[in-house]
Amino acid sequence: MLEASTSRLDRVLAQLRLYEHPLLNFSARAKGEGVEVLIDLKHSNVPVHTYEFQLHPRDLDDPQFEWAFQRQLYDALHDYFVEMFIRTPQDRELRQREERKQEARQNEDRPNEERHQKGL
Repeated sequence: MLEASTSRLDRVLAQLRLYEHPLLNFSARAKGEGVEVLIDLKHSNVPVHTYEFQLHPRDLDDPQFEWAFQRQLYDALHDYFVEMFIRTPQDRELRQREERKQEARQNEDRPNEERHQKGL
């Protein structure tokens, strides 16, 4: 079993060597009978998590492994970058807070506008 894990890890590491990215580092480590792939940002001043995804033995032993691996890697990259968002329109609480601030500003501006219109 150790031999199979080592050979699977070597297979993933060989694939990762085929990918070079200016912003990301790729690595892998054995995890049980499978392999865990790790994606990290290079040279980041912002604290960003390491993205991890698992490759199961059935995926690693698949004759179409290279194609399946590329699909999983690209899916993981998509997920990783989406997870980096600090704020999205779906952030309901933040959106409600912003709406309340905007309403408060509008209410503050109304008395000034009324005074201006009356010539005060």
